[in-house]
Amino acid sequence: MKKILGNKVAIVLFTVPSLLLFGGIILYSIVMSFHYSLLDWTGFGEGTFIGLTNYVKMFQDKVFLRSAGNSLLLGGVTLLTQLPLALFLALLLTSNIKGENFYRTVFFIPMTLSSVVIGQLWLKVYNPNYGILNSLLGAIGVESLQRNWLGDVDTALLSAFVPIIWQNVGYHMLLFYTSINGISKDIMEAAKLDGATGFKTAIYITIPLVKPMIRTCAIFVVIGSLKAFDMIYVLTNGGPVHVTEVPSSLMFSSIFNLNKYGYGSSISIFIVVECIVMAMVLQKLIRVKDDSYE
Repeated sequence: MKKILGNKVAIVLFTVPSLLLFGGIILYSIVMSFHYSLLDWTGFGEGTFIGLTNYVKMFQDKVFLRSAGNSLLLGGVTLLTQLPLALFLALLLTSNIKGENFYRTVFFIPMTLSSVVIGQLWLKVYNPNYGILNSLLGAIGVESLQRNWLGDVDTALLSAFVPIIWQNVGYHMLLFYTSINGISKDIMEAAKLDGATGFKTAIYITIPLVKPMIRTCAIFVVIGSLKAFDMIYVLTNGGPVHVTEVPSSLMFSSIFNLNKYGYGSSISIFIVVECIVMAMVLQKLIRVKDDSYE
């Protein structure tokens, strides 16, 4: 008993200071960003207090409204594509296929690369002159589909979404893979004895039991999409004509290119609030019941 209590005390002593420091830094950053959002400030000297004017301008700004819509669209697209694909790959890897460790490593590799590297890779894929995508379309005789994928306002947004989805599939696949492997083997053996096929086992047993992980991954996916920046910055920098702009890229350009620190800070507060609200909504929408089958 003393050993258990000693371990708990040690855990508290090691974790609480770190959590307090981490939480303090986050809270301080949010409070200061909100303070700056109430100012007309260029980043130099003292700012002028203007109240909620920056927020009024923000919601009247067509570029901002487009960027907010793009972030919500990215969240929806990734939720409907990235999670099902990651879950499918995890189910495939846990079905006793040959080369399981090899495929798991291959699927996870994109997550280990920096977004700048992946962005540069996809810039080569999309290049209108020598990119592999246009070359492939030409090779199969559909030259009419060739285009400047990131420079065309009709295709730039979805083209920018693809690398983001591709990069993060492996991360969620690994989370699902770990969760599925955590299911009791007795449950799976009982399902086999009852004559359940692999498909029925996945639908009626595996997926319900990993639903808590599905909800967690859904929150990660949507919040990650709402604050997406690095890949968009590398691929398009918000162009052409702001068609791929997202709140994070607009915040960056407002602060560092236009010296509008107050306006950029108001966008940062919007991103924080948007992420919190969407996390709460997903918590309510994806309800998790106790499906232990025990």
